Amino acid sequence: MGEEELEQEQEQVVNPWEVSAKDGGKIDYDKLIDKFGCQRLDQSLIDRVHRLTGSPPHVFLRRGVFFAHRDFNEILDAYEGGKKFYLYTGRGPSSQSLHLGHLIPFMFTKYLQEAFKVPLVIQLTDDEKCMWKNLSVEESKRLARENARDIIACGFDITRTFIFQDFEYVGGSFYNNMVKVEKCVTYNKVVGIFGFSGEDHIGKVSFPAVQAVPSFPSSFPHLFSGKDDLRCLIPCAIDQDPYFRMTRDVAPRIGYHKPSLIESSFFPALQGETGKMSASDPNSAIYVTDSAKEIKNKINKHAFSGGQDSLEKHRKYGANLEVDIPIKYLNFFLEDDDELEHIKKEYAAGRVLTGEVKKRLAEVLTELVERHRLARSAVTDEMVDAFMAVRPLPNMFD
Repeated sequence: MGEEELEQEQEQVVNPWEVSAKDGGKIDYDKLIDKFGCQRLDQSLIDRVHRLTGSPPHVFLRRGVFFAHRDFNEILDAYEGGKKFYLYTGRGPSSQSLHLGHLIPFMFTKYLQEAFKVPLVIQLTDDEKCMWKNLSVEESKRLARENARDIIACGFDITRTFIFQDFEYVGGSFYNNMVKVEKCVTYNKVVGIFGFSGEDHIGKVSFPAVQAVPSFPSSFPHLFSGKDDLRCLIPCAIDQDPYFRMTRDVAPRIGYHKPSLIESSFFPALQGETGKMSASDPNSAIYVTDSAKEIKNKINKHAFSGGQDSLEKHRKYGANLEVDIPIKYLNFFLEDDDELEHIKKEYAAGRVLTGEVKKRLAEVLTELVERHRLARSAVTDEMVDAFMAVRPLPNMFD
């Protein structure tokens, strides 16, 4: 590795287990796209989604939350030519409760499922969390089911959705594909992609194959028997990209299409883009279990503001929207484009105060969290079982 590369390496770290910017700054997404070798999601692709599905583009597409992709155009080509595809996303169940950042891939996946009318597999990597978080097998399995409730509460269509936890599902055709992948990836390659060291146990080294193979249709014979040519689209946050760089490298060698990806930026911590939402600091994030009062308090106390430190200065100079967290959160969750533009304009001009922006954000997030909590409370054990049942989905492409 040359000196220049080494310097770049130290600038920012983005992998499935760590996300940190240089000197506690912001993640440079342009550099990340260059380093990972993915493509930027441009307006022409967004327009094409609108044209092909007839559904207006999701907020996350319109506002660049999902900003990068790998071969998304190929999925759209296939779809336009009358060929369907399937969606694959997942979650590592490491905590009982999800924060808003965890919901983003699922909210977007639900939109894709509805817009394209295609089936979806959702992987719960309880095995991964058991290995990385030092949780017992039993606890990991329990958390997977708890997280499944939150995922189901996002409103997925049970007639097109299969949710599975690795501890229960891995075997058979899925395991066949894992072994094929494992034979193709050298130890040096996996160290190069994921940075494993000699101190990491062998479970970690072999795990990437488990996350790779849901992108091959033959891993789900009860769904896609005889459809080995089916393409797969993976919506995920960009820190998951290393898994699928590996998968895309291997896929053609074992007779499958490379999976396509559509990737999101990170949801910032309340303390600012330099902070990372941390499970050990409940004040760094809004959780789907937070009460209206907790949401309001967290936003008022902890959400980093771009407003000036005195009323006089704020009226004169206005807010710095680049660093303002309430504005960033509204960018994710306030549906109305016109209202968002109005707030940004008035706030930047100093005519609207930080307190007013925070108040509006508290309303938006409280409504979202209340709606989620209500939906989650209706998810029974039987519903979780039904989504996880290994069964055919007869009308999944209709």
